[in-house]
Amino acid sequence: MSPFSAAPMAGITDAPTRLLAGEMGASLTYSEMISGKGLLYDNRKTEELLRILPGEKPVAYQIFGSDPEVIRKTVSMLAGRANVMIDINMGCPVPKVVKNGEGSALMKDPQLIYEIVKAAVEGAEQGAQNISANGMQTAAAEGAGTAGTDSRGAQPKPITVKMRAGWDEEHINAVEAAEAAEAAGAAAAAVHGRTRDQYYTGRSDRSVIADVKKALTIPVIGSGDVFTAGDAVAMMEETGCDMVMIARGALGDPWIFREANAMWRGEPVPDPPSLEEKKAMMERHLRLMTEEKGERAAVREMRKHFGWYMKGEPGATAFRRKVNTITDAGQLYEIIKNLGQ
Repeated sequence: MSPFSAAPMAGITDAPTRLLAGEMGASLTYSEMISGKGLLYDNRKTEELLRILPGEKPVAYQIFGSDPEVIRKTVSMLAGRANVMIDINMGCPVPKVVKNGEGSALMKDPQLIYEIVKAAVEGAEQGAQNISANGMQTAAAEGAGTAGTDSRGAQPKPITVKMRAGWDEEHINAVEAAEAAEAAGAAAAAVHGRTRDQYYTGRSDRSVIADVKKALTIPVIGSGDVFTAGDAVAMMEETGCDMVMIARGALGDPWIFREANAMWRGEPVPDPPSLEEKKAMMERHLRLMTEEKGERAAVREMRKHFGWYMKGEPGATAFRRKVNTITDAGQLYEIIKNLGQ
């Protein structure tokens, strides 16, 4: 199994984008952040975020919230979905999340982290019990008794966490927070080596990831400043982490997973994608996005992806300027077709 996963990114890791990352070698992908309250209140946008396409690699839902009871109910409700696990966000630094005590604000309170993870684990167990009970009832109603059902019942989905190094430089407490999560039943912990105050500036501190790895018995996933395949492999070597989560390094470059896997296995590293490969990927991405969200939304959302795909290519600035004014998918396909001519 590949140790490289595609990180959750708000407004980016939708189903089409995850599908492409998985095809390029990401062993696990994550949904955008899903609000626990949004799910409980049947928010339409939340349901869209839960969509998993046929053929996707294993997908984890990432949820956020600060109320243990809301998290418990949310996890229980997700038990019957196609995701393989549930990740709790404790690292998002944006003000609108932090002001509600969610995301990286949780790093201030390891005891609350423990309570949230414990509630999530209980919710996963309750959800699995509900599925097993409903399955048994269905079988009995059909006159089949227990025939054809799994005698072990449904299995609770693993609960993982994603956190930062701490709130600020004076409070680097990832080890304490991760230990609280492990004690509550977390199956793995992802650690981004920046504090909340750093946002995405400065450098990610890999020593924090290494410290967490030494302190825990559950798997640890490293995150932060992984922009190349070499960065991904180096993080594993330097920190001892079990997996690496690739975020910004995969923007416009799903090939990073193919390259990282080859490097990790000691195989010849494939050449960087040619312009023709990029054009084919852009067309496929646009097509998947259109099928999933409709032409208008797809064209709008693909603008940022096109900019990332073309980064470093001749004429990239003019290309971005042109696609940002187009609202018709047919015109976009034509522009892509003519790139490099």
